[in-house]
Order: sequence, then structure tokens, then C-alpha cells
Amino acid sequence: METAATAAPAAVIVAIDGPSGTGKSSTSKAVAAQLGLSYLDTGAQYRAITWWMVHNGIDLSDPSAIAAVAGKPEIVSGIDPGAPTITVDGTDVAGPIRTTEVTSKVSAVSAVPEVRARITELQRAIARSAEKGIVVEGRDIGTTVLPDADLKIFLTASPEARAARRSGELKGADVKATQEALIKRDAADSSRKTSPLAKADDAVEVDTTELTLQQVIECVVTLVGEKRDAK
Repeated sequence: METAATAAPAAVIVAIDGPSGTGKSSTSKAVAAQLGLSYLDTGAQYRAITWWMVHNGIDLSDPSAIAAVAGKPEIVSGIDPGAPTITVDGTDVAGPIRTTEVTSKVSAVSAVPEVRARITELQRAIARSAEKGIVVEGRDIGTTVLPDADLKIFLTASPEARAARRSGELKGADVKATQEALIKRDAADSSRKTSPLAKADDAVEVDTTELTLQQVIECVVTLVGEKRDAK
């Protein structure tokens, strides 16, 4: 029988939201790994369904065409923060979903209500089944997907800082063009009718503009620790 001293830490569900280039993925993976939690990149799931649509020649200018096939692809997300995986119908798409073609189309696909309903259901099932707790990162986790998450964090950063980081990830990318693309995607994601990018009322906002990745990770680990202790 476990004593209070040896009891496993309380399972926590952590929602980390924010726009691209704020350090969401790097922070979420590191925090999950450090604290022994599962990890889910919800953006990868939207990229995966977008990749499937492109791959299958679906007319992405027609929301009804997207809606009609939203339930077809089988998307499976691995939740190990050290080696997250994603497959569509058994095919590893971790690389293909990061292409410019998919990136430029993901907002249009993810704005379709039927797509969001399908992916949200998948995300909730994964979070429910994470026995030790999970860090889920995305754009509508705290507001829509997991409104009862134990801890909600909203990462922000200046457009300049975000563009510099993202163009560093996309080797050889033009920072100015990257910044314009980020601002355009923010506008699309913030203004969509279904589950827009938004900060939950009870989320802790962390501005990462002047922080190193390690400082952001430490900040989030501290916040999670406080939540665990309070449970």
C-alpha cells in the first residue's frame, strides 16, 4: 500500500494554447517529458487530415466537400513526448504534414465544423485515456477541447519573435514572408466561427518574447507542480 510519501503524483491535464512560433511544441514536449506525462500535438492532427485531403484530391475551396470526407481518414497519434508519432491510414506522415503546401491549407480545412468535431472527439478520447496525465497543445484546447483541464496556459510572443523562431525551424525561410504568413494564419484562426484561437478566461498567459525556451519550460513546470500539489 502506498503511503502519502510514496504516492504517485496526481494526474493532471494541462492545456497549452497559443499561436504559431510561441514555443508551444518545444515547451509542451519538454514539460511532459520532465514530469512523466503524455503529450499530444493537436495541430499535427489537423495537419494530418489536411495532408489526407490534399493527397486525395479533395476540393479545399469547397467546405461541403471537406465535410463529406472528414470521417474517412484514420488518424493515430503517438503520445510519447520523447518520440511523438502520427499516422494516417497506417502511413507515417510526420514529415509530409510539415510541408508548405499543407501549412498553407490547414486553416481552411480546420475551419470546417465537421472536421473540428471529428478531431475534437479524438483529442478528448486521448486525454481521457492518459493515466498519468497529459500535456495537450493547440489553439482551442482550454476553450473548447478540454474546458475542464486542470491547468490552462496561453503562450504569446511578438510577431517578430515568432517569425524569427519559425523561419529558424523552416530552414532558409524568409523572416518577413514568414511573419506575414503567421499574421494571416492568426487572423484566419482567430476569426473562424467554430472554436477560434482564443485565450480561456482562466488561462495563465505567458509572454515568451524575451524568455529563453528553458525559462518558459521552467515556468510551466512550476505551474504544473503547484496544480499537482493542490490536488
